[in-house]
Amino acid sequence: MMEPSPQSPNYLIQPISLSPPYLPSPSPPPPLPLEPPPPSPTPTKPNQFLSLISKRPSVSVTSEFDSESRIFFHRVSCKLFDNLAKLKFSFLNKSKREISEPQLALTSKHLSIHYDPEEQNALIKSSFDVGPMLHFKATHDVKAQQGEVAMIANSADTSYAVEVSSPVPYVGLPKATIRFPMGEVTLEEREEEEVPRTFSINGILKSPIWNGVCSAYYMDEELKLRYSYKDGAMSFIPSVSLPSNALSFAFKRRFSPSDKLSYWYNFDSNYWSAVYKHTYDKDYKFKAGYDSEVRLGWASLWVGDENGKAKTAPMKMKVQFMLQVPQDDIKSSMLMFRVKKRWDIL
Repeated sequence: MMEPSPQSPNYLIQPISLSPPYLPSPSPPPPLPLEPPPPSPTPTKPNQFLSLISKRPSVSVTSEFDSESRIFFHRVSCKLFDNLAKLKFSFLNKSKREISEPQLALTSKHLSIHYDPEEQNALIKSSFDVGPMLHFKATHDVKAQQGEVAMIANSADTSYAVEVSSPVPYVGLPKATIRFPMGEVTLEEREEEEVPRTFSINGILKSPIWNGVCSAYYMDEELKLRYSYKDGAMSFIPSVSLPSNALSFAFKRRFSPSDKLSYWYNFDSNYWSAVYKHTYDKDYKFKAGYDSEVRLGWASLWVGDENGKAKTAPMKMKVQFMLQVPQDDIKSSMLMFRVKKRWDIL
């Protein structure tokens, strides 16, 4: 019989001593769960309808005077319900202080009503989204009892769209328009006297070619071809109409960011016109030109953005001075001016 080896065994894992000094200390008891705080009272939303009514509407008055016609044009605008709707009243004031052509309009995002007190007629327009890619719009003339309804379907990238519109009351087939990145095509039914109903096609096509844009406009059996070349300083735009073969071209040259010259010539009639424009700032512009068709030279000075609104002009006022000099009768030259001023009352 083999006797045990006197050496101690080689344990892979040392034995754990269970003597009192090495006993693991007991873990502390888990903390008692805290009671959840009482729920905070739900904040009450203010009555939005009362806040819209109680808010003071903003009122503005715009007046415009034209020295040539000697007529004042006035418009009073009022924004209602925190700019959700706008009420406008406009009229003309002639030299005899007579008020004429009053117009009353109520416009909002989805509905607009234009009322003519003299004609006792109203034009109603409405538009809204039926779905994410479907839009509906309608127009109705109350006095004539006529209108139009249209449905527009857009693609996801908005570069393609199909519009189908029809007059009300319904007459014939609806008109269809297809829009795509290169233009649009319209197909509609046309009815003429002593001619059976036929379909007409109108359209616009545009395509880049030769560092420019070539455009084709087809409407009422007339085709107009137009090419536009533009770079940083020059524009050249020839055009021809078929079948009349009327040829014309426009030339524009920019000498500096503030100086520009435009020239237009018609080969069919030999008429031409030229315009020079100089801008001192966004709110100051000088123009001078000549038109051979009416044999008239003119010069104009704008104070305030020519295409902008009066509220963005200095002192909320736009002024235009124009001098017209007829070539055949210089003594009958005329100096005219036009003033447009806006006041914000509230």
